[in-house]
Amino acid sequence: MKGVLLAGGTAQRLRPLTKVTNKHLLPVYKKPMIYYPLETLLKAGIKDILIVTGGEHVGDFFQLLGSGKEWGAHFSYEIQEGNTGTGAALLLAEDFVRDEAFMVILGDNVVCEDIGQFVQNFKAEKEKFKAKILVAKVKDPEKYGVIEFDGKRIKNIIEKPRHPISNYVNTGLWMFLPEVFALLKDLKKSPRGEYEVTDVLAHYARNHVLSYSILKGPWTDAGSFESLYNATVLIKKFEDRQAKKT
Repeated sequence: MKGVLLAGGTAQRLRPLTKVTNKHLLPVYKKPMIYYPLETLLKAGIKDILIVTGGEHVGDFFQLLGSGKEWGAHFSYEIQEGNTGTGAALLLAEDFVRDEAFMVILGDNVVCEDIGQFVQNFKAEKEKFKAKILVAKVKDPEKYGVIEFDGKRIKNIIEKPRHPISNYVNTGLWMFLPEVFALLKDLKKSPRGEYEVTDVLAHYARNHVLSYSILKGPWTDAGSFESLYNATVLIKKFEDRQAKKT
């Protein structure tokens, strides 16, 4: 399975921190933010990874991460022009993915568990399901894409609703078969003026071909000042617990 790490966007919510740099290069505790989603993919056994980012910062990413050799992996880079959304960014991965199943992770995801078993689950269930998402239970679901359940399946994903129907949200960790690119090419712009992967996931949910697993460990994004701070606190607590075990 290949990996796609989406690290573009303008991160207006983090200005002025992002006025001269990409938000995924900002520090979260002891490491640049992008290290955490990269380590999540690598721990899951995914070693061939495409990093999609804006052209003005691609040199910074390459200087930081290089070819992936030091990580025991292979990194490729693709440039996303403009702020056209996750759907447009993911479409840039079509040539990289070719005919393989792949995992996507948003570059501001901080995950404190090994997701390798979820990857293996998708490989086993891909005859029945076309995509899989990882969801998490949060206290502020109105800030995310909220999961609407119908029994044991996902019925719909509602982006940032005023009145959330559940506390479970779309984390930005997704697995797809390569046929997803045909759907991405037919996407319409959302009310935010962007092409949203959420719309593809909602389509799969309505057609009963979207599976999910729930993250058991701590998770957060780091796309706002509050969540960036929370991510730092989360990682420090996690590392302190790990240190006590050794």
